[in-house]
Amino acid sequence: MTAQPDSRDRRPRRTARRRVVDTRRRDELLRQAEAIILTEGFTAVTMDELAQRLGCSKATLYSLASTKEQLVQAVTRAFFRDATAEIERAVQAEPDPRQRIRVYLAGVGTAMRRHSHAFYDDMVGYEPTAQIYRTNSAAAARRVHELIEEGVQSGAFRALNGHFAAQVVAVTIDAVQSGVLLERTGLTAGDAFSELGDLLLDGLSSGQGTFEPPSTAVRSPRDQVSAAPR
Repeated sequence: MTAQPDSRDRRPRRTARRRVVDTRRRDELLRQAEAIILTEGFTAVTMDELAQRLGCSKATLYSLASTKEQLVQAVTRAFFRDATAEIERAVQAEPDPRQRIRVYLAGVGTAMRRHSHAFYDDMVGYEPTAQIYRTNSAAAARRVHELIEEGVQSGAFRALNGHFAAQVVAVTIDAVQSGVLLERTGLTAGDAFSELGDLLLDGLSSGQGTFEPPSTAVRSPRDQVSAAPR
Protein backbone atom coordinates (compact mmCIF):
# COMPACT_ATOMS: atom_id res chain seq x y z
CA MET A 1 0.00 0.00 0.00
CA THR A 2 1.26 3.43 -0.89
CA ALA A 3 0.96 6.05 1.78
CA GLN A 4 -0.95 9.16 0.75
CA PRO A 5 1.11 12.32 1.16
CA ASP A 6 -0.04 14.68 3.84
CA SER A 7 -1.85 17.57 2.21
CA ARG A 8 -0.02 19.94 4.51
CA ASP A 9 3.24 19.08 2.70
CA ARG A 10 1.93 20.69 -0.47
CA ARG A 11 1.27 24.08 1.03
CA PRO A 12 3.71 26.76 -0.18
CA ARG A 13 6.28 27.73 2.36
CA ARG A 14 6.49 31.33 3.39
CA THR A 15 9.81 33.02 2.75
CA ALA A 16 11.04 36.36 4.04
CA ARG A 17 10.34 39.04 1.48
CA ARG A 18 11.76 42.51 1.32
CA ARG A 19 9.34 45.30 0.64
CA VAL A 20 9.48 46.73 -2.88
CA VAL A 21 10.22 50.46 -2.73
CA ASP A 22 9.98 52.80 -5.72
CA THR A 23 13.23 54.26 -7.00
CA ARG A 24 12.53 57.83 -5.88
CA ARG A 25 11.73 56.79 -2.33
CA ARG A 26 14.74 54.46 -2.28
CA ASP A 27 17.12 57.22 -3.35
CA GLU A 28 15.64 59.59 -0.78
CA LEU A 29 16.10 57.07 2.03
CA LEU A 30 19.67 56.35 0.94
CA ARG A 31 20.51 60.06 1.01
CA GLN A 32 19.00 60.43 4.46
CA ALA A 33 20.81 57.35 5.76
CA GLU A 34 24.05 58.65 4.24
CA ALA A 35 23.64 61.99 6.02
CA ILE A 36 23.20 60.25 9.38
CA ILE A 37 26.12 57.86 8.88
CA LEU A 38 28.52 60.52 7.57
CA THR A 39 27.70 62.73 10.54
CA GLU A 40 27.66 60.18 13.35
CA GLY A 41 29.59 57.18 12.05
CA PHE A 42 28.05 53.75 11.87
CA THR A 43 29.39 51.62 14.71
CA ALA A 44 26.81 52.73 17.27
CA VAL A 45 23.87 53.13 14.87
CA THR A 46 21.48 50.17 14.62
CA MET A 47 19.07 49.34 11.82
CA ASP A 48 16.18 49.76 14.30
CA GLU A 49 17.35 53.29 15.09
CA LEU A 50 17.88 54.14 11.44
CA ALA A 51 14.39 52.94 10.52
CA GLN A 52 12.90 55.03 13.32
CA ARG A 53 14.82 58.16 12.37
CA LEU A 54 14.09 57.72 8.67
CA GLY A 55 10.42 57.24 9.40
CA CYS A 56 10.19 53.90 7.63
CA SER A 57 9.72 50.26 8.56
CA LYS A 58 12.63 47.87 8.93
CA ALA A 59 11.27 45.97 5.92
CA THR A 60 11.61 49.15 3.86
CA LEU A 61 15.11 49.77 5.20
CA TYR A 62 16.15 46.23 4.34
CA SER A 63 14.97 46.85 0.78
CA LEU A 64 17.94 49.23 0.50
CA ALA A 65 20.46 46.65 1.73
CA SER A 66 20.14 43.15 3.12
CA THR A 67 22.32 43.92 6.14
CA LYS A 68 23.71 46.88 8.02
CA GLU A 69 27.15 46.00 6.70
CA GLN A 70 25.93 46.22 3.09
CA LEU A 71 24.19 49.52 3.80
CA VAL A 72 27.36 51.00 5.29
CA GLN A 73 29.39 49.90 2.28
CA ALA A 74 26.79 51.32 -0.11
CA VAL A 75 26.88 54.67 1.71
CA THR A 76 30.68 54.74 1.66
CA ARG A 77 30.84 53.97 -2.06
CA ALA A 78 28.18 56.60 -2.79
CA PHE A 79 30.13 59.22 -0.83
CA PHE A 80 33.32 58.68 -2.83
CA ARG A 81 31.47 58.31 -6.13
CA ASP A 82 29.54 61.58 -5.73
CA ALA A 83 32.58 63.46 -4.44
CA THR A 84 34.71 62.28 -7.37
CA ALA A 85 32.08 63.31 -9.93
CA GLU A 86 31.72 66.78 -8.37
CA ILE A 87 35.47 67.34 -8.20
CA GLU A 88 36.01 66.23 -11.80
CA ARG A 89 33.33 68.62 -13.07
CA ALA A 90 35.18 71.49 -11.41
CA VAL A 91 38.57 70.32 -12.73
CA GLN A 92 37.31 70.00 -16.29
CA ALA A 93 35.87 73.52 -16.13
CA GLU A 94 39.32 74.97 -15.27
CA PRO A 95 41.35 75.63 -18.46
CA ASP A 96 44.60 76.57 -16.71
CA PRO A 97 46.69 73.41 -16.11
CA ARG A 98 48.49 75.19 -13.25
CA GLN A 99 45.24 75.75 -11.40
CA ARG A 100 43.70 72.33 -11.94
CA ILE A 101 45.63 70.84 -9.03
CA ARG A 102 44.42 73.67 -6.80
CA VAL A 103 40.84 73.04 -7.95
CA TYR A 104 41.23 69.32 -7.34
CA LEU A 105 42.58 69.75 -3.82
CA ALA A 106 39.95 72.37 -2.98
CA GLY A 107 37.32 69.86 -4.11
CA VAL A 108 38.79 67.18 -1.86
CA GLY A 109 38.67 69.60 1.08
CA THR A 110 35.04 70.44 0.33
CA ALA A 111 34.10 66.75 0.14
CA MET A 112 35.87 66.00 3.42
CA ARG A 113 33.77 68.56 5.24
CA ARG A 114 30.78 66.33 4.52
CA HIS A 115 31.89 63.61 6.92
CA SER A 116 32.88 63.61 10.57
CA HIS A 117 35.90 62.20 12.38
CA ALA A 118 33.54 59.58 13.83
CA PHE A 119 32.75 58.34 10.33
CA TYR A 120 36.43 58.36 9.36
CA ASP A 121 37.39 56.32 12.44
CA ASP A 122 34.62 53.79 11.77
CA MET A 123 35.49 53.63 8.07
CA VAL A 124 39.18 52.86 8.54
CA GLY A 125 38.44 50.48 11.42
CA TYR A 126 36.09 48.24 9.40
CA GLU A 127 37.95 46.30 6.71
CA PRO A 128 35.33 46.41 3.91
CA THR A 129 35.01 50.20 4.12
CA ALA A 130 38.74 50.58 4.77
CA GLN A 131 39.33 48.83 1.45
CA ILE A 132 36.95 51.25 -0.28
CA TYR A 133 38.88 54.12 1.30
CA ARG A 134 42.26 52.74 0.23
CA THR A 135 41.03 52.23 -3.32
CA ASN A 136 39.82 55.81 -3.58
CA SER A 137 42.96 57.21 -1.95
CA ALA A 138 45.06 55.39 -4.53
CA ALA A 139 42.82 56.77 -7.28
CA ALA A 140 43.29 60.30 -5.90
CA ALA A 141 47.08 59.89 -5.97
CA ARG A 142 46.91 58.69 -9.58
CA ARG A 143 44.71 61.64 -10.52
CA VAL A 144 47.14 64.14 -9.00
CA HIS A 145 49.95 62.40 -10.88
CA GLU A 146 47.98 62.80 -14.11
CA LEU A 147 47.39 66.49 -13.44
CA ILE A 148 51.10 67.00 -12.78
CA GLU A 149 52.05 65.20 -15.99
CA GLU A 150 49.56 67.31 -17.96
CA GLY A 151 51.14 70.44 -16.49
CA VAL A 152 54.65 69.25 -17.37
CA GLN A 153 53.65 68.46 -20.95
CA SER A 154 52.03 71.88 -21.37
CA GLY A 155 55.14 73.62 -20.02
CA ALA A 156 53.32 75.00 -16.99
CA PHE A 157 55.26 72.77 -14.58
CA ARG A 158 58.91 71.85 -14.48
CA ALA A 159 59.81 68.19 -14.90
CA LEU A 160 60.06 66.31 -11.61
CA ASN A 161 59.05 63.03 -10.04
CA GLY A 162 55.28 63.33 -10.35
CA HIS A 163 54.72 60.00 -8.63
CA PHE A 164 56.51 61.24 -5.51
CA ALA A 165 54.50 64.47 -5.45
CA ALA A 166 51.27 62.48 -5.85
CA GLN A 167 52.17 60.23 -2.92
CA VAL A 168 52.89 63.29 -0.78
CA VAL A 169 49.39 64.50 -1.58
CA ALA A 170 47.90 61.08 -0.71
CA VAL A 171 49.68 61.01 2.66
CA THR A 172 48.51 64.56 3.38
CA ILE A 173 44.90 63.68 2.51
CA ASP A 174 45.03 60.82 4.99
CA ALA A 175 46.58 63.00 7.69
CA VAL A 176 43.89 65.64 7.21
CA GLN A 177 41.05 63.12 7.21
CA SER A 178 42.31 61.47 10.37
CA GLY A 179 42.41 64.87 12.06
CA VAL A 180 46.08 64.57 13.04
CA LEU A 181 47.33 67.31 10.73
CA LEU A 182 44.47 69.67 11.59
CA GLU A 183 45.04 69.18 15.31
CA ARG A 184 48.75 69.91 15.01
CA THR A 185 48.39 72.95 12.74
CA GLY A 186 45.08 74.44 13.86
CA LEU A 187 43.94 74.63 10.23
CA THR A 188 40.56 73.68 8.85
CA ALA A 189 40.40 71.02 6.11
CA GLY A 190 39.76 73.73 3.52
CA ASP A 191 42.73 75.81 4.72
CA ALA A 192 44.98 72.74 4.79
CA PHE A 193 44.27 71.89 1.17
CA SER A 194 44.62 75.50 0.12
CA GLU A 195 48.08 75.54 1.70
CA LEU A 196 48.92 72.21 0.05
CA GLY A 197 47.86 73.62 -3.30
CA ASP A 198 50.12 76.64 -2.80
CA LEU A 199 53.07 74.40 -1.87
CA LEU A 200 52.57 72.21 -4.91
CA LEU A 201 52.17 75.09 -7.32
CA ASP A 202 55.23 76.89 -5.95
CA GLY A 203 57.30 73.72 -6.19
CA LEU A 204 56.01 72.71 -9.61
CA SER A 205 55.95 76.09 -11.31
CA SER A 206 58.21 76.37 -14.33
CA GLY A 207 58.53 80.10 -13.78
CA GLN A 208 56.72 80.89 -17.00
CA GLY A 209 53.96 83.45 -16.74
CA THR A 210 52.53 85.08 -13.67
CA PHE A 211 49.63 84.24 -11.41
CA GLU A 212 46.76 86.70 -11.14
CA PRO A 213 46.13 87.81 -7.53
CA PRO A 214 42.99 86.22 -6.07
CA SER A 215 41.43 89.65 -5.42
CA THR A 216 41.47 90.55 -9.13
CA ALA A 217 41.03 87.10 -10.67
CA VAL A 218 37.86 86.39 -12.59
CA ARG A 219 35.65 84.00 -10.63
CA SER A 220 35.69 80.48 -11.97
CA PRO A 221 34.42 77.08 -10.81
CA ARG A 222 37.53 76.69 -8.62
CA ASP A 223 36.49 79.82 -6.69
CA GLN A 224 33.03 78.37 -6.20
CA VAL A 225 34.46 75.10 -4.91
CA SER A 226 37.01 76.62 -2.55
CA ALA A 227 34.58 79.29 -1.33
CA ALA A 228 32.35 76.71 0.35
CA PRO A 229 31.84 77.32 4.09
CA ARG A 230 34.69 75.99 6.20
